[in-house]
Amino acid sequence: MSGCLEVIVSERTADVVIRVLAAATVLGLILVAVVPARSSVIDVATAYVGDGEVTGSVRLVSTERVQAVDIALMILRAALGMMIFVHGYNKAFRGGRLAGTGRWFESMGMRPGKVHAALAAFTEMGVGALLVLGLLTQPAAAGLIALMVVAFWTVHRDKGFMITGEGWEYVAFIAAMSLVCAVLGPGRVSLDYELEIAHRLDGWTGFWIALLLGIGAGAAQLLIFFRPPKPEPAEDPEGV
Repeated sequence: MSGCLEVIVSERTADVVIRVLAAATVLGLILVAVVPARSSVIDVATAYVGDGEVTGSVRLVSTERVQAVDIALMILRAALGMMIFVHGYNKAFRGGRLAGTGRWFESMGMRPGKVHAALAAFTEMGVGALLVLGLLTQPAAAGLIALMVVAFWTVHRDKGFMITGEGWEYVAFIAAMSLVCAVLGPGRVSLDYELEIAHRLDGWTGFWIALLLGIGAGAAQLLIFFRPPKPEPAEDPEGV
């Protein structure tokens, strides 16, 4: 499985994707600054009663402007998306690549290690790209939360809070920001907005999608696949 994925997504391809996502983020910010506000016309039926009854309609012009909050949401999505994309890229194409990452996963108890290395790497790149583009934002946030649940339980939970000691500070913050992104939605500078689905999935709907799907997927993966190695028996100092 992972061998096939390595063929499909080469290191060169991943480099191109990173550049495209960065360019899309910059282009989005430029368009926000230079593109005029979008206007739409709404027909409203009305009835007037005077000497006699007259029916008619009025046309209202609604102007939709990108607000500071939309820019802030785009920055939040881009920061989360690019960060997690690069994490997946490093797992797949740098250092020991999938083989080395697979051995690391195996040592943590996620078996088979190479399969989970591929799953983690390409999930990170996938949800990262979706967040940058603002496409299926809430499911992407759920995917990122699921990744953080697995990372918390397998690596960080018993190492305290501070990230300097490999504690769970970092993964908790990323999960929290992912949940915020799901609740607030992607904003107007996003593909979800252009597809007219952004408003359908934000608010409490986005909250429960990201929270339940994210925690559920992470917990299910741990329950099915996590088999921590047994601790080495302590050596008898007396040599008996």
